[in-house]
Amino acid sequence: MTGSATEKLGHSRRLADSRRLVVKIGSVILVDEETGTIRQDWLDALADDVAARHKAGQEVLLVSSGAVAVGRHHLGITRRNLKLEESQAAAATGQGRLVHAYQEAMARHGLTTAQILLTLDDTEQRRRYLNARETLETLLGLGAVPLINENDTVATEEIRFGDNDRLAARVAQMVGADTLVLLSDVDGLYTADPLSDNSAVLVPEVREITPEMEAMAGEARHGDGTGGMVTKLMAARISIAAGCGMVIAHGKPLGALAAIDDGKGTSCTWFLPSSGPKTAHKRWIAGALNPAGTIIIDEGAAKALAKGGSLLPAGVVAVDGNFERGDTVLVRGSDGGEIGRGLICYSSEDARRIMGYKSDETEAILGYRGREEMIHRDDLVVG
Repeated sequence: MTGSATEKLGHSRRLADSRRLVVKIGSVILVDEETGTIRQDWLDALADDVAARHKAGQEVLLVSSGAVAVGRHHLGITRRNLKLEESQAAAATGQGRLVHAYQEAMARHGLTTAQILLTLDDTEQRRRYLNARETLETLLGLGAVPLINENDTVATEEIRFGDNDRLAARVAQMVGADTLVLLSDVDGLYTADPLSDNSAVLVPEVREITPEMEAMAGEARHGDGTGGMVTKLMAARISIAAGCGMVIAHGKPLGALAAIDDGKGTSCTWFLPSSGPKTAHKRWIAGALNPAGTIIIDEGAAKALAKGGSLLPAGVVAVDGNFERGDTVLVRGSDGGEIGRGLICYSSEDARRIMGYKSDETEAILGYRGREEMIHRDDLVVG
């Protein structure tokens, strides 16, 4: 970040002020693309920074890519666009080497590394989510450094994150982190793709993710680094909805975390939440990555939700998808923009039958007395 940008944001956006920090390390900065070897000097510098933050009283969780990139070279797979089963085989080969490298780097400072492998289902299903959270909380309480990755060897296409940007955001909201750092080969969000547009300008601060901003992101990447700006914006949406700040920064130079704080020649983009951390229940809803359907609402309902109200059947104009009562659904306005997400009180079939009607009319339509709300405000996250 430039000096002027740092002054604009103020000291409140320093990593040093975060009690709990989640750091996502991209494959392209950790692993040499040509040889498939881990950049040990970079990893040692990261361990130095993590150790310094531990001494300062911060808790640090790491979400690291790189297992597939390391593993495919050991298996002799030269293609970058791998089939799912090839990625799983590469991950199985590379994960052990990746964890060992982290263990060795952290051990220099007397830090214990603990491997955690998650799938999308582990964060979408409430009971498994709570179990994972308790494990992470216990490890942090014992002074360990959790090292998290997707469990690629067992995840199918339907239950995969597919990228560690969103996994990191889900972990950040799971543990109530103050800040999520995405270290990659890009230094932030630009007004256009800087590789193809010389007029592209870095956006230093974001408080709301708009459709125009999503259009800036372009398309997702392929190869060892499966994210790109698209998934980073998805991660930002999860983070800020949970009251967690997020920063995208260039991670290839040594000492990347320290460089964010000192601001000397380091550019980045901060995504700032409009409110503090939500309750654990709402953080879980906000971080849902696999909504079962979509509810389209009118302008009046959107205004009511913005004021903290529940979503009533009368404000619903369309229902998309097939879902059951209790599933997570997206709530969109008539313009298609996402307003929020919440736990639906009706199945998709019943929701279609009562949409547009007043709450006191739904019993006669359905033949039973259900909830007055389509989504209760306690089960709804707006923004």
